[in-house]
Parts: sequence; structure tokens; C-alpha cells
Amino acid sequence: MINSTDPKLISGNSNFPLATSIAKRMSMHRGKPIELVKARVERFNDQEIFVEVYENVRGEDMFIIQSTSRPANDNLMELLIISDALRRSSAMRITAVIPYFGYARQDRRTKARTPISAKLIANLLTQAGIERILTLDLHAAQIQGFFDIPVDNLSIYPVFALDVKHNFKSPEKIMVVSPDVGGVSRARELAERINADLAIVDKRRSSPGEINSMTIIGNVKDRVCILVDDIVDTAGTLIKATNLLLENGAQEVHSYITHSVLSGDALKNIQTSEMKSLVVSDSIQETEAAKKCKKIRIVPVAPLIAQAMLNISQKSSVSSLFKSETLEPIYEAYYPIKFDQIK
Repeated sequence: MINSTDPKLISGNSNFPLATSIAKRMSMHRGKPIELVKARVERFNDQEIFVEVYENVRGEDMFIIQSTSRPANDNLMELLIISDALRRSSAMRITAVIPYFGYARQDRRTKARTPISAKLIANLLTQAGIERILTLDLHAAQIQGFFDIPVDNLSIYPVFALDVKHNFKSPEKIMVVSPDVGGVSRARELAERINADLAIVDKRRSSPGEINSMTIIGNVKDRVCILVDDIVDTAGTLIKATNLLLENGAQEVHSYITHSVLSGDALKNIQTSEMKSLVVSDSIQETEAAKKCKKIRIVPVAPLIAQAMLNISQKSSVSSLFKSETLEPIYEAYYPIKFDQIK
């Protein structure tokens, strides 16, 4: 049995602002302060990672908040070493809260003599003593099957649906668009929640990262198009899809993406593109340059993740957070509209 009635939180360095926001949100729900456990997570001169936990965690229900975003290897090692430190300090249960799960795009062998890195990461996390995973919009849902421990994969789309309803005044004109065939399920989920039509961009790649051709399945003429995907990296696909939609008569194009990796010239490409706006979550800590980009708007995930963590700690349903009526009180400060407008 877990001795404490309250969970204890500890954070790595990947997204400390998000961890702080989660702690504040949980404090509000509990009616008393829930602070991050005092610890140091730092590096020696040779870049080896060292962790020291300053508080007693014996018999506690511990949550490690750490996205494995860039630098992915450093942040992953921080997560593993924090878990090992907690396990050796007799924590009762360790849950890894990984808003962005790195290596998720390597979920299968695409050709001979290549790894399935996502499975390797799953093995490492389990061996480090982690007993439960809480994550957000895995790139491939089947990654949950790589683990022999419980995995809760939260969805951002109920929140995105709120954002669309709040910011678009002509819902009948909206067309939700998947930028590739593999992402149709994500786009369909948002389309169903806001009662919109669905179109698909069929792209053919000549090699990884290189798009050979793109065609649209569906009529987008005079529609307000919303591109939906889980990751924006270089933004090449989004920008090419935007141009194609506009060439086919779309009125304007916006994008809703869960995880903003934004590598290379992504920010420059987004700012100079014809895309009206890019809405992302803060699962990955935004750079100062990204915050200054006028086309990028950030949707907070702390309310959603904090409630999921409380539900796990209290042994109540996490799947209830997929329902609109459950999210109404959680996001009412951000989107003051009634949930009966949304499925």
C-alpha cells in the first residue's frame, strides 16, 4: 500500500516550466501546496549525469515529469537515473510522466538491419524501476504494447476541439485535413468532435524527409482547412500541404499539432509560409524564438496531465479524461464555452 495520500512530484531538466505548472494545478485541486521534490539533476565535467534527491521518498507515490525531447539522449538518461535514485530510496511506486515520448517514430523495422528503438526505450524504462507510464499522443498507439506495465496515452484532441470552437466563428466552413494517410485517425478524432468534414493529403516519399508528390483526397474549395498531426519537426510537410490546399481553392489554412519539435529552419519556414497559424501544446518546452513567432500559439497541457496524475494517485479512471464533460471544469478558465457544443 502507498502510505501517503498525496503524490510526490520530481522533475528533470527537459521541461521544468511544465512541471511547475502541473504542481500548481494539482495544488489547486487538492486545496494545499504540492511542490516539486527538491533535488539536483546536473552534469559532471565529462557530461555524466548525477542525481541527488534531498527529501525522504520512502513509501511514496512518485511521479517523474520528463519529456524525452531534444536533447533526447540526455533527457532520457536523466529520466532513467532519477528513477534509479528513487527506487534505491525505497519509493513505493514510480510513474514516469512523459508528455513527449522520444524515439516513438522508430516503432517498427522499415527496412533490413534497422532497430525498433521505441521497444528498446520501453525495456530501459521498465528496467530502471518505472512501474507506470503517462504520456500524451504517442506517435504510434501500438507502442503501448511494447510495455508490460500500464501505459496511459492521453489525447489532446478534446482540448484542441475546445480551441477550435473558441477561435473559429464559422464552424460550417471548417475542413479538417490529415497531412498523410497514416494520420487519418488523429484528424478523424478532431473532425468528429467538432462535427466537421475530413480530407486527406496523400504524400509519396522518395526517401526519408523527402516528399516526391502530394495529392488531396476531398474537396477543399472555399473551406477553412485545419491540418492535424502529432509532431511538427522541420515543418516541411505542413508547408507543402498548406500550399497544395491553397492551390486547390482553400480559403485559409491553420495547423493543430501536439508536439512542437521544430528543428532546423522550421521557425523561419513557418513564419514565411502562407499558413495562418500553428497551434501546439507545451509538451516540449518552447524556445524563446518559438515564443516570439507570431504564427505560433501554445495550448497548455498542465491541466489535463495534472488531473490524470491525480486520478492515477487516487486509483480513479483516467479514460474519463477523454470525455468532454469531464474536461469542462478543467479548461473553463481558458475556453469559457459550454461543452454541449462539442461531442
